[in-house]
Amino acid sequence: MTDIIKRVSAVMTKVPFAEDGSVSANDYRKVFGLIPTAVAAITGISSEGKPVGFVVGTFQSLSIDPPLAAFSVDKGSSTWPTIRTLESFTANILSVEQLPVCRALSRRGVDKFEGLEYASGPYGNPRLPGSTAWLDCKVLYEIVAGDHYIIVSNITGMEIGSGDALAFRGGRFGEFLEWDEPAPAPKPIAEDVQA
Repeated sequence: MTDIIKRVSAVMTKVPFAEDGSVSANDYRKVFGLIPTAVAAITGISSEGKPVGFVVGTFQSLSIDPPLAAFSVDKGSSTWPTIRTLESFTANILSVEQLPVCRALSRRGVDKFEGLEYASGPYGNPRLPGSTAWLDCKVLYEIVAGDHYIIVSNITGMEIGSGDALAFRGGRFGEFLEWDEPAPAPKPIAEDVQA
């Protein structure tokens, strides 16, 4: 048992404890980089009729009833102000086949959609073909949180596409590896529970 502990300790990276309770940006990235996230392209159409979009690794479900989703975006984003004024967007959950799309929409200061195929969704927002899913959303709230905005949105439509979702962890892209072990059964929704 002691040998196992020594081997585990040898590969562990220690994040030093700060007496003043501060957390460095480097340590923050190191720890949160351990958590895999999906990759979503948030897309809309500008008032000039041009497609706009950016990539987030923070898109997540928030509520089933009502259907809500949330993501965070850096305050320095040059694209979010355009989409914010539209009050609607499409979250394209990117598939493992869409790494080039991810890279294109992650660029700054250029026409990100140059060479990208897309179709118009119900609100006219770009839907990227080959995505794992598309969620059409209306912006409900924008919450200031440190150096980011947290965007809470109402999901007004969803469609399942194809392929496995692109994952991001520790500065690298990958995909989900499924085990044979089944997940626990979902808990019942509050309304389904009998008193």
